[in-house]
Amino acid sequence: MNGFEGQGLACVRGARLVFKQVGFHVAPGAAMLVAGPNGAGKSSLLRLMAGLLQPIGGELLWNGAPVAQDPDGHRRRISYVGHLDALKPALSVAENLGFWARMDGQGPEVVTAALARLRIERLADVPARLLSSGQRRRTNLARATMGSPAIWLLDEPTVGLDTDGIAALEQAMAAHLDGGGIVIAASHVQMFEAGAHQLVMEALKPELRDDIW
Repeated sequence: MNGFEGQGLACVRGARLVFKQVGFHVAPGAAMLVAGPNGAGKSSLLRLMAGLLQPIGGELLWNGAPVAQDPDGHRRRISYVGHLDALKPALSVAENLGFWARMDGQGPEVVTAALARLRIERLADVPARLLSSGQRRRTNLARATMGSPAIWLLDEPTVGLDTDGIAALEQAMAAHLDGGGIVIAASHVQMFEAGAHQLVMEALKPELRDDIW
């Protein structure tokens, strides 16, 4: 089955079970909203999808093959934006993006495109330490769009964004989906058009969280 898939996933953080028996499938060109209350494991699920956490049960699949068989290949197909940014305060916005572009073996043209995509060209020469929270968020989202990662994993991506920032993000996501990419976002607000996949996480009761299985 083509696309990104999870089967029977379970995750433990701090010796407590966060979620179990979670499954999903997102085909190329499709989006999925991960919803649910605080503590249900939305952020942990995205980190697991990104390879930053390992499941204690179940597996992730890409085009039917286990991700665990090729973790480096999986990392190359992922762009992940979490709650924390990865900006160096002394570097400008363009320099920060340029650093990440070089790490991925990409040229300066991807930086120019990313600045335009999130509508932050005017911030190109501004040091990251002077950015507002919304501007930092746009810069990190711009970093996630560089190159050609197949899967965007976005954790509460609209937090701190103004109306123009949200519009830029929506346009970028739409273009990525039109090109056959996948977008998975954890959010408390509706982000995608009607008909998009939705995975609703449920917070486990405390007595169940202590009993992993």
